[in-house]
Amino acid sequence: MLEEDEAVPALPAHQVADWRVRTFALYAAVRAAGTPAEGHRLWCRERDRMFGTHPASAVVHSERAAFRGLRVPPYDPAFRFELPLLPEGAGIVRNVQTGTDGVVPFVRLGAFDVPGLGALAAWRHAGYGGGIFVPFRDATSGRAGGSYGAGRYLVDTIKGAFLGVREADDGTPLYLLDFNFAYNPSCAYDEAWACPLPGPENRLAADVPVGELYPVL
Repeated sequence: MLEEDEAVPALPAHQVADWRVRTFALYAAVRAAGTPAEGHRLWCRERDRMFGTHPASAVVHSERAAFRGLRVPPYDPAFRFELPLLPEGAGIVRNVQTGTDGVVPFVRLGAFDVPGLGALAAWRHAGYGGGIFVPFRDATSGRAGGSYGAGRYLVDTIKGAFLGVREADDGTPLYLLDFNFAYNPSCAYDEAWACPLPGPENRLAADVPVGELYPVL
C-alpha cells in the first residue's frame, strides 16, 4: 500500500514555495525542449543546481558542500512511452495513516500498461491538490548500483512533475511517461521527510536502469 503522505520538514514557507515554483518552471522548460534528450540534459543540470544550492533542497545542509550531482544515466529513448490510462481498478480508495497529516485518502484513477515493464497504478491524492501520482519500484530498487530501495516517482502533478498528455486520433488521452525522468522521493536524502511510497500495484519485476539512481554522486 502507499505508506506516507510527503511532508515537509521545518523549513521557511517561502523557501518551499520557491522550490516548487522552480520545479514547475523546470518541467515547463523540459516540455518545450526541442528533443527529449535536450529536455533531459536541462532537467539533470537544473536539478543538480537546485539540490546543491537551494535552501529547500532535500540534501541535508551538512552534506551540500560535498554534493557533486545526482546520479542519472544518459538518456535512453527505449524508456519513453505514450500510453492511455486504462480504467482498471478505478475508484479504489486507500486510506493511508501518516505520521504528519493523519489519515490521507488516495483514489485510484486506473492503470498504465507499460510495454516490456508491466502495469502501474495511477492515484489521486484526495486530501489536497488532486492531480496524478505514479510512484514505482523496479528490480533495481535497493540493488547495489541501482535505485533507491523504497522506490521512485514517475509523475506527481501536485509537485509539477508532469511531462504532458496529447490526444490520439480517436480522442483518447495519451500520457507521456518517460522513465528517464524518474526521481527519488525527498526521504531518500533526509529521513526528516515523510514520503508516499509505492504499493504492490506499483511494483515492476523488470529493471528500469534509467532515471535518478542511488546514492547520489
